Amino acid sequence: MTTSPPRVRRGPEPQDAEPPAGSRSGLTARISLGRAMNSESSDYFLLLGITLFMVVFGLVMVLSSSAVESHNDTDNFFSRFWSQGMYALIGLPLMFIVSRIPPTFWKRSIWFILGAACFVQFLVLVTPLGVEIGGNRNWIRIGGFVGQPSEAIKIALVIWLGVVLSRKQDLLDDWRHVALPVLPIAGTAIGVVVLGGDLGTTVVMSAFVLGGLYFAGVRLRYLFVGLVGVAIVAVVVAMSSASRMGRIAALFGGTSAANPDVNWQINNGFYALASGGVFGVGLGNSHSKWSWLPAADTDFIFAIIGEELGLIGAVVVLLLFVMLAIVFLRIIHASTDTFPRVTTAAIMVWLIFQAFVNIAVVLGVIPVLGVPLPLISAGGTAMISSMIAIGIVLSFARQNARNSRSGGGARRVTGSAL
Repeated sequence: MTTSPPRVRRGPEPQDAEPPAGSRSGLTARISLGRAMNSESSDYFLLLGITLFMVVFGLVMVLSSSAVESHNDTDNFFSRFWSQGMYALIGLPLMFIVSRIPPTFWKRSIWFILGAACFVQFLVLVTPLGVEIGGNRNWIRIGGFVGQPSEAIKIALVIWLGVVLSRKQDLLDDWRHVALPVLPIAGTAIGVVVLGGDLGTTVVMSAFVLGGLYFAGVRLRYLFVGLVGVAIVAVVVAMSSASRMGRIAALFGGTSAANPDVNWQINNGFYALASGGVFGVGLGNSHSKWSWLPAADTDFIFAIIGEELGLIGAVVVLLLFVMLAIVFLRIIHASTDTFPRVTTAAIMVWLIFQAFVNIAVVLGVIPVLGVPLPLISAGGTAMISSMIAIGIVLSFARQNARNSRSGGGARRVTGSAL
């Protein structure tokens, strides 16, 4: 009789062994973090990084440029800095929240948002809530809060352009399908800002409307007619105010009886830039901020940057906006839908053109228009609106990343036809 060998019980294979509880949680955390990092595109992180750097840089320059005036006004060197920092802390979470909002939300609610923003601006014009500063009735005061409803109109208008032009993308060769929505709706939104006397904001809004139309594929001859119309309206608005005519005269070396400080402001802006040289006088060492240069922390902060950080600091600021424009163009190129492409293009024109206007004013290239340097100048509602707009573009960058992973190709961006 034969006997079979005894069976040997073996333990589980190494790959079947269950890792300890601590290792499981660590592995899960690493996988979750990896998925979260991979869910965003390089454009998303690049845009986010540039934005955060500009906000921090702006806070440093606001602290430096406003310390003297803050002490004169409130006996506190940091009052304007704390105010700007508070707005940045509000804008930062709003930017991240908006970056998670799906495009369908904007398409459903944009008419309400645009109407509400225009209504608040209308309240500025016809009720005691409106506040006039520097000859412009463009601010609203509710309790201790003072803000500019025109910044909300900017956000609503860029989204509205994307929504409407995406729905009409196959009809834009017909000028009636361009003029019918743009002239009454965008014209009304810009018109309520014009009635407040804010020519700078009006010019910026007109520019990004034309920019959105260009990237939507509207024919160039239609855009030329619109450009001529905007120029005529701008001339009429400028001639309707002695203060604005004085700013134009000051550009050519004249004087303004209605606004005598404008010559002083322009000349001291030049002195600040000239005294900075190549390397600057050092951060915090500006002489112009000692009550020599009006609006040193807002409209003329670029002059303080040039004085304290020199030509190198001024060039760095210019390069930041160039990088911002490049990231916007990359996101536009990667978009497969007209809505994100047009909205991103309008936001790009808004921020880059406004930066151009601000810097051109400081350099004496154009008359003083009174617009802040985006993400850098002091100004609470301007800071928040810019960060919300960038949050919208971040949401489009996330959408592009999802489309690329799912196999969707990028649609080539073409210019307007004749």
